[in-house]
Amino acid sequence: MGAGGAASQRAQDARRQERLLREQWQAARRQALGWEAAGDGEQRVLAQLLVLTARGWRLLVDRRRAGRTAHADMLLVGPGGVFVIDVMADGEPGDEHAAKLLAATKAAESAVASLGMSPVAVQPLMVFAGRRYDADLGRIRLLGEQEVGPALLSQQRRLRAESVRAIADHLQRVFPHHGPTAVDPEAPSAPEPHRHSSSDGLFDLEGLRDAALKAAMHEPIEQWMTFLHPDQVTLVRRNWSGPARISGPAGTGKTVVALHRAAHLARRTTGRILYVTFANNLPRVQSTFLKTMAPAVADRVDFRSLHSWAQEFLQERGVPVRLHGDKAETAFSLAWKHVGRESALAELDPAPAYWHEEIDYVIKGRGLTRFEEYATVPRRRRKASLHRTHRQSVWKLYQEYEALRSERGVHDFNDVLSLALAEAARRRERPPYAGVIVDEVQDLTLVGVRLLHALVGDAPNGLLLVGDGQQTVYPGGFRLTDAGIDIRGDRGQVLRTNYRNSKQILDAALTVVADDAFEDLDGMRTPGRRDVDLTYHDGDVVRVTRPALDAHDGELLNALRSLPDGALADTALLCPSMRAIGHYQRLLTQAGIAVCQLEHYDGRAVDAVKLGTYRRAKGLEFKNVFLPQHDAVLANGTQADTAGGTETPQTAREREELRRSQLFVAMTRARDLLWLGSVSG
Repeated sequence: MGAGGAASQRAQDARRQERLLREQWQAARRQALGWEAAGDGEQRVLAQLLVLTARGWRLLVDRRRAGRTAHADMLLVGPGGVFVIDVMADGEPGDEHAAKLLAATKAAESAVASLGMSPVAVQPLMVFAGRRYDADLGRIRLLGEQEVGPALLSQQRRLRAESVRAIADHLQRVFPHHGPTAVDPEAPSAPEPHRHSSSDGLFDLEGLRDAALKAAMHEPIEQWMTFLHPDQVTLVRRNWSGPARISGPAGTGKTVVALHRAAHLARRTTGRILYVTFANNLPRVQSTFLKTMAPAVADRVDFRSLHSWAQEFLQERGVPVRLHGDKAETAFSLAWKHVGRESALAELDPAPAYWHEEIDYVIKGRGLTRFEEYATVPRRRRKASLHRTHRQSVWKLYQEYEALRSERGVHDFNDVLSLALAEAARRRERPPYAGVIVDEVQDLTLVGVRLLHALVGDAPNGLLLVGDGQQTVYPGGFRLTDAGIDIRGDRGQVLRTNYRNSKQILDAALTVVADDAFEDLDGMRTPGRRDVDLTYHDGDVVRVTRPALDAHDGELLNALRSLPDGALADTALLCPSMRAIGHYQRLLTQAGIAVCQLEHYDGRAVDAVKLGTYRRAKGLEFKNVFLPQHDAVLANGTQADTAGGTETPQTAREREELRRSQLFVAMTRARDLLWLGSVSG
């Protein structure tokens, strides 16, 4: 067909579609007249929505106009979710009117929770007959008669056709006064609506849950990250009386629950929500995911790394901050040279990095200011046994470092958090946030957790801590009681179902940490191999061993090239060190394979291998994960770990356990494929 013929065909198709829509509108308008209790404007709104039913949407209409206790004229279910609709014939919405619509919305949320639908997919709408309108009243979307159709059709796709039908059937059972209404199938040229008997098995809670899970598996990983399993809905919607914590092994959906919780709180409060992580790349990714899940409230949730937020907080309060990492590092190097290198500390571990961590995570990370505090404090997760004389040497090193740092007029990262905590405690104003959610809380220092707790205190639904002690990738540790946070009763929830990893992948990862019992933030000693329920069974582990690095890297490139078209968007290559990152950046670039650094990844799909360190991958997941030379770090460590001499058995054991934890985190990022490379020579 030539260009002229194609244009003619498009014109005919357009005229056919226009004629079909006109016929559907006329049929819908005639049917709307049957809503006898409604006025002309309300009937026109109904006609607008009836047209959508010819496209697979399901509409339930409450024909009662008197004696209703909640304003929900209609319930509409479509690809964009569930919409609880009240039609306004005249006047403006008052507080009482809005409260009744929100009550009906809450009832709808409760009804679909058993089907696994997140509350962010249930939206209240007020539609104004005979007027132009597009605004928001809190979480309620206000739309005019002409705006409602386009607004609904522009919603992102959340539900497949079978889910639309099942959810509508379920809502009809829960709301018996709302009856199904659709364009009359006898209307000219109108497509025949799908019909099924009540015994066709479509309404099956377990079946629908499995179908939703399976459907999410086939979506890009960014969509999978926004999937909420029915068993987690109650945590998102729960009303907690004070600080709460969600924990659980890798792959149990902690971050997914936290993101949905952020959206849930944003829709139910007038204040802002702060969502904090330690890593500075995660806020960009999580912000993108929330914009996908709940665009209407995404601008009311602040996604920040802890240190960047603390710096901004201090600047707003007029507190000077002079953060300079390089100058602070120089100050420590000089302090080690002056008082550390020839001290008793060098006998325990001649590497200054270990003692730098002692200052960062134990002394300054816990906010200790007097030696007597440090002399008796439990050094959680630190294996080296320090007698009082050793601690005196550490304190002397700390004092020298602080003196040299102060001489240079700079702060380190711990200083930023301590200054922010002091400022938050000094000026206790109205809480700046309605809620604070902390993801990967185990990576924070004690001072960091105290700071975030100070923002909201023990207010109901104020503080939610999310994380897993087994996935700690930094030294040191603390208990929540050290921060003055009391998690009681059902405010401490443990997720036990892994929705990400297959048995093969999880077994491979657990083998690495099986002998490493760990102390969680609640002080409970937990074995490295934990019981977990699995829902996914299709993942594979591929192990490749070659005698030389060149051969190993050749196999890696072959494996990447053999992935299906578009699969690089869901693929990560993770390394233990920046040196390895540089090597594989060059290798992939020279091979013509697109690369996206994890530190620049923002959560949007990009057809490139995500390249980053084990630590940088925290909080993320990918369909395919490649770990080249994965066992080298366990055998040899990294140059930074061993620089300066030989580790003692105590410090060596601590570093080895930390390396295993980091490798475990990297391995559990994989959903469909875990590629483990080794060099035997």
